[in-house]
Amino acid sequence: MHNVVVATTNPAKIQAILQAFNEIFGESMCHMESAVVDSGVPEQPFGSEETRRGARNRVSNARQQHPDADFWVAIEAGIDEDSTFSWVVIESRTLRGEARSATLPLPAVILEKVRAGAALGPVMSHYTGIDEIGRKEGAIGVFTAGKLTRSSVYHQAVILALSPFHNAVYR
Repeated sequence: MHNVVVATTNPAKIQAILQAFNEIFGESMCHMESAVVDSGVPEQPFGSEETRRGARNRVSNARQQHPDADFWVAIEAGIDEDSTFSWVVIESRTLRGEARSATLPLPAVILEKVRAGAALGPVMSHYTGIDEIGRKEGAIGVFTAGKLTRSSVYHQAVILALSPFHNAVYR
């Protein structure tokens, strides 16, 4: 049984992480525990590096809170080149895996509000009327008519970030 600490309480992120770990390591082979930790970056990170730094910081802070875990996982969403995306960072005691998610181009009206200082989630909630949309389908769900969701896009990135942990060539 693997003890996995997820640096989030966001249901969309937790669902993606749980699904990916179950697919890679087997159903019921992982125990998930949430940790509330600081990212060390603004609520709405801009650029790939700031967003990746936020995910790395979350993993580091989760490790400090829960040093006996087997894995620490963080997903940080950001804005880069007029699109939203995420970085996934996963660490074990000896390895780190990182992957960037697919990107979703955002409409100018949304970007204008975000560039003015608002976080994407509250802006999307305002335009859609969906409370806490970032904990649900997210902008991705809205702009893809439900064909993709935050969780489904995160899931793919978590699988990619897990590749060093189940492929011997990385060791």
